[in-house]
Amino acid sequence: MQRDLTVRPATPDDTAAIAAIYADAVRTGTASFELTPPDDAEMGRRLAALLDGGFPYLVAVSDGTIVGYAYAGAYRPRPAYRFTVEDSVYVARAAQGRGVGRTLLAALIAEAETRGFRQMIAVIGDEASAGSIALHKAMGFDLVGTFKAVGWKFGQWRATVLMQRALGPGETEPPPERR
Repeated sequence: MQRDLTVRPATPDDTAAIAAIYADAVRTGTASFELTPPDDAEMGRRLAALLDGGFPYLVAVSDGTIVGYAYAGAYRPRPAYRFTVEDSVYVARAAQGRGVGRTLLAALIAEAETRGFRQMIAVIGDEASAGSIALHKAMGFDLVGTFKAVGWKFGQWRATVLMQRALGPGETEPPPERR
């Protein structure tokens, strides 16, 4: 694990670093099914929309550099889904394998729980994303299913793995009706 790692809420000033981490993931990996990395302005709009919507968005900082980020956003737009969020976790390539993803996901789960969300869904791009699948499993997510051949990237069909974790009391109590 990275010793000097801190996690804090993301701000608009973090947009360029977030965009750079995501651009690398889009260009070289299958965690995202986007094919062209969005520019800084688009990433700034996405960050603002999540923050304005009351969703948690976090960055991990090591030696003054953002080395990863995580956020929870709406799982689906219809109102009945308002207590369910979908997580996203991205770690800079140079910081992978050092516990950054685990630290971010743990903080994201805690923050989502404090905001009253009750379920977190992981939509993991590509069955070959063994690290992401193992991370989510270690953090209490259960495998829900796999959509086979739903994305075409890097010249082949890719699956999407779905995992789910209860937050707080999960489904054992009605949600707080404040959303």
